[in-house]
Amino acid sequence: MIDFRPVLFIVGMLLSVLALAMCIPAVVDLSMGSPDWQVFGTSAGLTLFVGIALVLTNRTSDIRISPRQAFAMTTLSWIALTLFAALPLKFSELNLSYTDAFFEAMSGITTTGSTIIVGLDHAPPGLLLWRAMLQWLGGIGIVVMAIVVLPWLRVGGMQLFRMEASSDSAEKAMPRAGQIAGATALIYLGLSIAWAIMYWAAGMSPFEAISHTMTTIATGGFSTSDGSLGHFDSATIDAIATVGMLVGGLPFVLYLRTVQGHRTALFIDTQVRIFMALVVVLTLIGTGFLWLENGLEPLTALRYASFNLVSIVTGTGYATDDYYRWGPFAVPLFFMIMFIGGCAGSTTCGIKIFRFQVLYASARTQIRRLFQPHGVFIPYYNRRPIPDDVIDSVLSFFYIFILCFGLLAIGLGMLGLDFVTAVSGAATAICNVGPALGDIIGPAGNFSTLPDAAKWMLSAGMLLGRLELFTVIVLFSRYFWRG
Repeated sequence: MIDFRPVLFIVGMLLSVLALAMCIPAVVDLSMGSPDWQVFGTSAGLTLFVGIALVLTNRTSDIRISPRQAFAMTTLSWIALTLFAALPLKFSELNLSYTDAFFEAMSGITTTGSTIIVGLDHAPPGLLLWRAMLQWLGGIGIVVMAIVVLPWLRVGGMQLFRMEASSDSAEKAMPRAGQIAGATALIYLGLSIAWAIMYWAAGMSPFEAISHTMTTIATGGFSTSDGSLGHFDSATIDAIATVGMLVGGLPFVLYLRTVQGHRTALFIDTQVRIFMALVVVLTLIGTGFLWLENGLEPLTALRYASFNLVSIVTGTGYATDDYYRWGPFAVPLFFMIMFIGGCAGSTTCGIKIFRFQVLYASARTQIRRLFQPHGVFIPYYNRRPIPDDVIDSVLSFFYIFILCFGLLAIGLGMLGLDFVTAVSGAATAICNVGPALGDIIGPAGNFSTLPDAAKWMLSAGMLLGRLELFTVIVLFSRYFWRG
């Protein structure tokens, strides 16, 4: 039987931190005369009470976490944080149902960016800040999980990075995982401060700059306006956001190595090179299409193509134009890049570039064996042999990913959603992208008109995608609870 005391102790600590975070939008609302400060204050008090109660009732002298406890802790933490993060949304002056509030909170914490709120331009400032804070906290949470937890749990091929970490200088300089996570968090904070200054210098108000910074670096996509970043209609802001989304899509552990003196760490990593090459190719294709087919000026076409394509491939979900209206070529292009995602160890979502690399290396090896059955061929990643268990994990991840996507799309279709809405909705949820395709949930719409059952299904899809599928699915196995 699993000892849940360490798990509940850590969940209590996280809820206590969440309660303290709620005080920030409470102060903002109070200073700006919004009555919602009382909602945040009450929600913070309730969350802090539950958090402290869990800490006090589950104290133990040994808080070492076993793999089974880590699986339970990861999923339970995300669910518990969402349940309580939804409280300010539920009782705010927007009068959301708890279903809508939970959907919005899950979208925030998982950095998905799908929203059910209409009228963001006139929403209380504290609520807008809270949505941004959820994505910022979720972003650093997923980075720490990808660096510390998932490689240890061997989820979806992430053990590949545990193998690399054992010999790099970052591990030698800071041998404890907590120190690596702390240093990464400081880099995350430093990048956030830098982007807030740039947004403010580009014309945003301080409030808008801070809010959009938190959702840019976290590749979350929540905005303070229904028009997303298109509301500002600024090429400078678009350029700053595009670079910020790319920064959030790169491995944060490589930023750490760069700061420690490895100046070429980012440039020699094959995952980064392939990701950046993919972005360049997609941008050229999109620019050419808007220029030649839609008649936009070359620089304007480059601006819209680079921003919106980077936004979707990194799973950020910002929009400056309704790309669903760009033409028939754009629809399958945007649908396909939803699945790609960024690099492992980043704030991005989706399948991740390294899994495509592993799959390609394995397939290439199999093809060579067909021609030379007696030859010895070994797949490589970053000039190192790929262990068989990594290949097995990646193949399993692909299978489960496609299965979950298909089941989610079928479930949404059974609720009466049209084909485009059901399929793209399932894709954007499990890939944590944000906007989908179509007139209902596309970049010019939102998820408010969907039935409640669809919102709960999509919330489950967001959680599955953000926690790399297996972290959640393993809890439904009877073998997990044995012994």
